[in-house]
Amino acid sequence: MNELKLSKRLEVVASYIPKDAIFADIGSDHAYLPCYSIINGIAKGAIAGEITEGPFLSAQRQVSKSNLDEVISVRKGDGLSVIKEDEKVDCITIAGMGGSLITKILEDGKLKLDYVKRLVLQPNIHAINIREWLINNEWELINEQIIEEDNKIYEILVAEKGNAHRPYHKHSLQSGLLFGPFLLEENNKVFQKKWTNERTHLQTILAQLQTAGYTFENSEKYREVSGQLNLIEEVIQA
Repeated sequence: MNELKLSKRLEVVASYIPKDAIFADIGSDHAYLPCYSIINGIAKGAIAGEITEGPFLSAQRQVSKSNLDEVISVRKGDGLSVIKEDEKVDCITIAGMGGSLITKILEDGKLKLDYVKRLVLQPNIHAINIREWLINNEWELINEQIIEEDNKIYEILVAEKGNAHRPYHKHSLQSGLLFGPFLLEENNKVFQKKWTNERTHLQTILAQLQTAGYTFENSEKYREVSGQLNLIEEVIQA
């Protein structure tokens, strides 16, 4: 992977960046996504944000090597703190982190979202946390994709300000949040593979809880896991 050829998951993320946007890529690593997006005429400017020194320096080197210093600003900082006050950013991309961390970044940086028109988020796990945050903060999920790359499954979520509950009208809110309303509707092979694997994982947890014996915490966990398993069974059999 480099600034000319992204991984499959980052290519999908790039495809959702609005044309001629100025966007902030949080956790930019080598700044491949900002460089690729400028080189291919998708965006007109970008911020590459990194919290740790090594990736920050790698991003600086990559941007300079690509002769893009005038249109990509590499900044060191935590989450959305790399966006300056009243700086107009059209889109934010956050890829390759857990859903809980992405949610924390969005929550901690809420004041930086005033001018943002679109969020493109690629959690490695726990996408449900992001969907819950979007609903609670009036961001409408407008699209989702699920892909497999190198034997790993990734979800990409795209949201804009709007009617946060609109995408969930075809299924129960519980199912929509867990599976993703668009992914649930498409129900493709990668989706089936993900949730078949998750069913096996949850069945193992359930067996361990049964062996461990009764405690209040185990009982609560058992109920939670059983509920998720029931939802998964419905989806896999659909």
